[in-house]
Amino acid sequence: MKFHLIYPKWEKLEGQTTFHLPPHGPVVFAASLPSYVDVVFTDENVEPIQFSSDVDFVGISMMLTTQVKRGWEIAQQYQKLGKKVLFGGISTMLHAEETMTYADAIFLGESEGKMETVFEDFRNNRLKKVYNFMNDLPDISLVGTARRDILNKTMYYHRGTRMVDLFHASRGCRYNCYPCAVAYLGGRKFRPRPIDKSIEELEKIDNNRLFIVDNSLACDTKWEMDLFKEMIPLKKNWCCHTIEDKPEVLDLAAQAGAWYVYQAVFDTSDYIRERIKRYHDYGIGVEGTILLGLDNQTEDSIKRLIDFLLEIELDLAEFTVLTPFPKTKAYDDLLQQKRIFNFNWNDYNAGKVVYQPKNMTPEKLQELYYYAWDAFYKDETQSEKMFKLFMKVINKEIDNGIYKPRSEDSSNKSFGKNIRRK
Repeated sequence: MKFHLIYPKWEKLEGQTTFHLPPHGPVVFAASLPSYVDVVFTDENVEPIQFSSDVDFVGISMMLTTQVKRGWEIAQQYQKLGKKVLFGGISTMLHAEETMTYADAIFLGESEGKMETVFEDFRNNRLKKVYNFMNDLPDISLVGTARRDILNKTMYYHRGTRMVDLFHASRGCRYNCYPCAVAYLGGRKFRPRPIDKSIEELEKIDNNRLFIVDNSLACDTKWEMDLFKEMIPLKKNWCCHTIEDKPEVLDLAAQAGAWYVYQAVFDTSDYIRERIKRYHDYGIGVEGTILLGLDNQTEDSIKRLIDFLLEIELDLAEFTVLTPFPKTKAYDDLLQQKRIFNFNWNDYNAGKVVYQPKNMTPEKLQELYYYAWDAFYKDETQSEKMFKLFMKVINKEIDNGIYKPRSEDSSNKSFGKNIRRK
């Protein structure tokens, strides 16, 4: 059976770098398909979709809210060719009712151990409208090695430099953060994969640069440390979300190849200042993630926060506007308060103001969002700061004898020139 799996395109945020990372959801999903399914994959962010009647079944995997309207358009085009379309992924779960209007079937939940049923129903012409497994999470040990073979890996380079591959060692999160939907999607129970399974997958990834996409590695100290110990011999370099703030954990993370972390910076406290310093003390870079538009923020406090970011010497900073994604506490609160004025999902990209902030106008918050990017990168561009982080990894790979330059990128020097040509 020929199955066309599609990852819809979305508009990048203004001012951000234009590279694309290989999507994670589709390759994890593909690993759960029956063996008789022949997968053809298209990431529309890097290559156009070739609509063809020479497929049996179509799947649309959507991660972001900004992908949903494009996903619906793709479904309609394939349905005109007489093909049935199955939707899945995070934003299918967040926009299930709307997506059902455009789908022949939607799949809600995690796919391991479930796809045999869906595809048998398709083959026997009894496809259901909804397959809801949100409350039937699979045994985490069933999560297999992602099907990275379906990717066109040549598309995931930026100026001659290979980007990271994505990997996950756990699911779920015991936290329930205000703007986050993870508690709805995967439950509040932390579910780590068996470490031997994770290491087995890591060994198969032909890329020394990784993004560990777990919601938080800081959920179980013993598991976290055991994972890092097993990763040390692999000589991978990786970025991730927050690592636990303990010397023994940070030391093992650094030995295991921690490259940089995404760390939320929510105030100008000494705690944050020292937190960033501890990462740096262990040679781990930091990309601050800064959320603008919370009810406790004013124009003056946002400007003070940006000054603070420069003081603590973050390696990178990523600014986003509070966005009330469906199934989050932020959405429920702002909807109840009648503060959301824009329901165009294309604008839910964390860079556009779609609600009424408490202490300023929407226009002022939008202005502060652009100000934040300009002020933080006024002396060094984002590309120049990224170049510094990449050079740390490349030099480490050279020292370990594992650096693999692309044909047109045969040296550190050419990499630097490529980055600076922006």
